[in-house]
Amino acid sequence: MGGMDHHADIESRYHWQLMRRAIARLDAGRDLSLEEIAAEMGLSPAHFQRLFSRWAGISPKRFQQYLTLGHAKHLLEARHTTLATAGAVGLSGGGRLHDLFVTWEAMSPGDYARRGDGLTIRWATGEGPFGPMLGMATERGLAGLAFTAETGREAAFADLSARWPRARFAPEPQALAPHFAALASGRGSTRLHLMGGPFQIKVWEALLAVPEGRVTTYAEIARAIGHPRAHRAVGTAVGRNPIGWLIPCHRALRSSGGLGGYHWGLPVKRALLADEAARAGT
Repeated sequence: MGGMDHHADIESRYHWQLMRRAIARLDAGRDLSLEEIAAEMGLSPAHFQRLFSRWAGISPKRFQQYLTLGHAKHLLEARHTTLATAGAVGLSGGGRLHDLFVTWEAMSPGDYARRGDGLTIRWATGEGPFGPMLGMATERGLAGLAFTAETGREAAFADLSARWPRARFAPEPQALAPHFAALASGRGSTRLHLMGGPFQIKVWEALLAVPEGRVTTYAEIARAIGHPRAHRAVGTAVGRNPIGWLIPCHRALRSSGGLGGYHWGLPVKRALLADEAARAGT
């Protein structure tokens, strides 16, 4: 079993590296044919198409359309969610996380003020379809999930652990295994333990209401949480989201249709949006 898991990790990392390189080439501003992309990856067109389609569920050519910068504006026009009518909070839909349901609770104000004092946070690394990940969890649920392909594992660990400077951190893969397994299969349930200030919690709760395959704006989030002028503060809170992917800060765009930033790297944000749009058929 361990050998199979190791093989799956290598395969996942390899697929993400292919995606990452393809995204970097598209960022250069030239549309590449299947033959050109495959040659740059050192693969035959048929092999590259097969690997790519297995990862994304669609052809490389179709996926390219979802990776273009103009697609963010299209999403904003065609798939913008009004949070006031977004429906039930939680993750469900037709994508990779179809059967994965998320529930959450916030750390009490007193616990938050103590900055993790007396708290044990367990951590481990894992592989996902968007590259290597770092996970952190308390006894109550997943508290941190970072993509580390762009930032590096050490920087991601320093970033997350600095949020709870008085906590004790312990490497414990078995504590994170259920969360990583749920992400890998897209099934089951995952509980989140959100550790942030009241304003941040409101912003993250609003993000949880954005369905897969849709997007929102910082201005819309500000209105939804009752602070219509706090666009910049909302943007900061979105950027401080400690739980990548599951709290979908990648679905927050600028009102202009620009991607904005992404704490774990813009290539990951573009891949997340492209993947969700492809599966939603937009």
